[in-house]
Amino acid sequence: MAALPELEDHLSALARIDRRRTLTPRAGRDFASNDYLGLAGDPVLRAAAAEALARGVPIGSGGSRLLRGNHEEHEALETEAARWLGAERALFFSSGYAANAALLSTLPQTGDLIVHDALIHASAHEGLRLARAAGAAAAHNDADAFDDTILAWRRSGGTGRPWLVAESLYSMDGDRAPLEALAAVAARHDGILIIDEAHATGVFGQAGRGLGAALQGRPDVITVHTCGKALGVEGALVCGPAVVRDFLVNRGRAFIFSTAPSPLIASILRAAIALVRDGTERRERLHRLAARAEAALAPLGAVATGSQILPLILGGDQATMAAAARLQAAGFDVRGIRPPTVPAGTARLRLSITLNVDERAIDALADTLREALR
Repeated sequence: MAALPELEDHLSALARIDRRRTLTPRAGRDFASNDYLGLAGDPVLRAAAAEALARGVPIGSGGSRLLRGNHEEHEALETEAARWLGAERALFFSSGYAANAALLSTLPQTGDLIVHDALIHASAHEGLRLARAAGAAAAHNDADAFDDTILAWRRSGGTGRPWLVAESLYSMDGDRAPLEALAAVAARHDGILIIDEAHATGVFGQAGRGLGAALQGRPDVITVHTCGKALGVEGALVCGPAVVRDFLVNRGRAFIFSTAPSPLIASILRAAIALVRDGTERRERLHRLAARAEAALAPLGAVATGSQILPLILGGDQATMAAAARLQAAGFDVRGIRPPTVPAGTARLRLSITLNVDERAIDALADTLREALR
């Protein structure tokens, strides 16, 4: 008799519609990762890890930040990150998922309204599920839809504070949010704008500060910068006014009741920030590669996004996974993305451009993709 047959039945149902996920080892040329600047294996970060270990930085924190887990490396990272990003304060979380969940489950209060972009990340939905405030979706990248939602809420008697939530660069579509327009909506309604910079940090903005860099430092803007993508390490930094950091330390359950991130990782992240902050050449090289990929892949159906993320929407789950399998067999690590990660009917190949590949690899991918789609 199978253990937990109801779970087996659920997995079998996923398999029948070609949506059962499995873990596979990495192989082939990298067109799947978020290691945009190729820093995950960089010798400078390896040296930073060795240097930190040599001077006694511990691997584990030993407890939550409010107990003995708070290490000087955490404090140094947060100070450095706030200075780099132009924020009053920063707070280090173990992941972007934890940071987004903590923000939305902690900051908005009963009677407030959270208006989020319809394509916001699953981690924000986790925060919404735990939030005290009501939530409402607004049409993707439509600042007027955010405004209309808030106005309708006010007309129906809403008296709290609106919280607007968007990604600066969307992970599955590669398109950019209208951040200036969203900031104007937030200001007009005495609201707060939360910007998830996960896929823009390190890639866009002066010194790699992200697409919302010009808004950073405003009292009505909070940003989230994940550290496991262009920064090449792991964790996430929540940046904004000092009162936000202090409130999360006092009321953010995901922060209070979690073992603190590794002090060693915090130390390595300071080296990563220095590489990104001063890495203009890396960013320019990535942008050139992304433009090369867009020129080669757009004629094959990839969406021209002007970013390092190029979706090729095939629609059907089966066709998408079959195309991904053909590319993988040819030595290209391209992954198929299916619902519920993306809306129904929009299964796609998510083509990610990083400094782990070169022009020849992009041209070879285009040639192979042309054959795979026949």
